Formats: sequence, structure tokens, C-alpha cells
Amino acid sequence: MASCNNKCEYDFKKFIDNISLNLSPTTINTLQVNITKLCNQACLHCHVDASPKRKEQMDLDTINRCLEILNDNNEITNLDLTGGAPELNPYFDYFVQEAKKLNKHIMVRHNLTVTFDGNPVTGESKEYLPSFFAENKLEVISSLPYYQEYFTDKQRGKGVFEKSIDSIRILNMVGYGTDNPDLQLNLVYNPVGAFLPADQASLENDFKYELKDKYDITFNRLFTITNMPINRFKQQLKNLNAYNDYMNKLINSFNPDAANGIMCKNIISVSYDGKLYDCDFNQMLDMNISIKNKDLSIHDFDFKTLVNRKIRFGSHCFGCTAGNGSSCGGNTT
Repeated sequence: MASCNNKCEYDFKKFIDNISLNLSPTTINTLQVNITKLCNQACLHCHVDASPKRKEQMDLDTINRCLEILNDNNEITNLDLTGGAPELNPYFDYFVQEAKKLNKHIMVRHNLTVTFDGNPVTGESKEYLPSFFAENKLEVISSLPYYQEYFTDKQRGKGVFEKSIDSIRILNMVGYGTDNPDLQLNLVYNPVGAFLPADQASLENDFKYELKDKYDITFNRLFTITNMPINRFKQQLKNLNAYNDYMNKLINSFNPDAANGIMCKNIISVSYDGKLYDCDFNQMLDMNISIKNKDLSIHDFDFKTLVNRKIRFGSHCFGCTAGNGSSCGGNTT
């Protein structure tokens, strides 16, 4: 397997070429839209570098263009809203309601605590969110690093675990995490530190048992996601002189079956300013989708052209292909 030192980078494209693995797009079934980098939290592992100090917001014209794309392309059945805390975009409610009229399945990457913290800039309350989610039948996907307070607060900040539990309890009260197929509550697990996630199915069983037993709360599924070696987490690894060890761990755990399920084969990621990317991680690294030396935006959106594009790969792609794989929907095998 490959290895590296501080003076080199890990070449994912060369790696898959050497094993004759072709990873090309198959379709576009999901438009993943990052509508803000503003967040009420500043988590250590956050690849977006989101925080209460960020000001980037998707404007109404860009949101309307996204809605046009959804309307014009029946193959795109899913809208995945992310941030930051996407609920902090002033047009979040509008975006959801208009996309719902188009009969799209809408997912929101909800950090649970924004319900209580509200908007850190304006002070606007967000206590209505659980009811709003239920009324519009959104799939709620929420990060909960562990079912114990210490590990969750270590990664996401003091007091986050307690607020998260209270938020899940409210979501349960409006019907989420039960047997209602229209109100799915899925949790996301990221390891605390430079480790690969444990087996998703067994970890889900542990989460369900512990959260029900100790807090009487329920959820539907658990998604395990590998910490990507970019931005804050990458800097954290380098500060600990652990970056190369972590990268070699990812490479030595490379799984071709996981690679064949990577999310960039069927999604397009849109940044707050309307630029197009193969995935959310590429977006944070400014690795735009570029065709004929032109970086594409939503104004260049053409389904056929994008399905036939070449995906841009980087060293972080080893994170999505290690072990059982990692995507916005959990493992890929």
C-alpha cells in the first residue's frame, strides 16, 4: 500500500488508475445545496469550518435557480439542504416549501441544538423547527457523535449533548423517529479522533439501546461517516503530528466495493454562491466542476453534460473509500 511524508500528497486518482478502477458518474438523483456557512456551533471536526462568525448566505436568486433545476430535471428526486446550520439561511422555509410543491424528497442536515440556540446573529428563535419539519415531511439527519455526554461535548462543545437529547425528545413528540415512514430521523456518527467508524449496523443497535434505555428517545437509522482529513480536522491532525498516520490508515483500509458506492457518482453539490462541485468535500476545497477550463455554476447546469463529466479526486477521497465506505448516507457497502 501507499505511504507518504510531510512533503508529498496522497494521489487518489493515481491510486485507482493503478488498480484499473473506473469511478464515473452514473446519474444525478440528489442536489445537495449548502445554503449557509453560518452555524450556532463550531465543531472540531467540521469540514465546512462553519461557525457563528461566518456570514456566507445563499441569496434568493440562487435558491430560485436551484428550484428551476429541480423542476426541469425529474431524475433529481432529492434535495439535500446543508450548511452550516441550513435553517439559519433567511430563505430556508421558502426553499423547503417550494421544493415540496415539486414533490421532491427533502433532507435537512439539522444539528439539533439550533432549535434552542436560534440565530446567533439576529437572535431569531428557531423553536418552530420540529413542527415545520413535520408539516413538510422532511427527512431529518442529525449529528450525534456518541450516546455519551463526554464524547459528544468533546467534539461539539460543552452542553451540546444535553441540548441534542432534548431536541430529539421534541422531534419524537411530533412523530419523528417512530414507525411513521414520512418522518424519518436519522443520526450521524463521526468518530472522536483519528479512527475509522465501527460497523454501522452494530453501532446503530448500541445507539438505539442506550438512547432508549437512558433517555427514552428513539430514531430510525444511524449513518457512520469517516472524518475527512480536510480543514479543521486536517489541521488538528497536523498539530498532533498524526496526519500522515491517519492518511496511511485510510489507504491501508481502501475497499474497492466501498469506492463503487461513493456519493459523487450520483449527486451534484452546490455552494452558497451557486458554484457546482462533485461533493460537499470538494466544495470546501474549492475543487469546482470544470469543463473545458470553465468552472461551472448553476447557470451552466445541464444534466447530460454533468453525468458525463470526470469527477475531480483528491487525497481526502481515501476517507470515503476506507473500510465500509463513507457518504452523506452512511457506509457505502
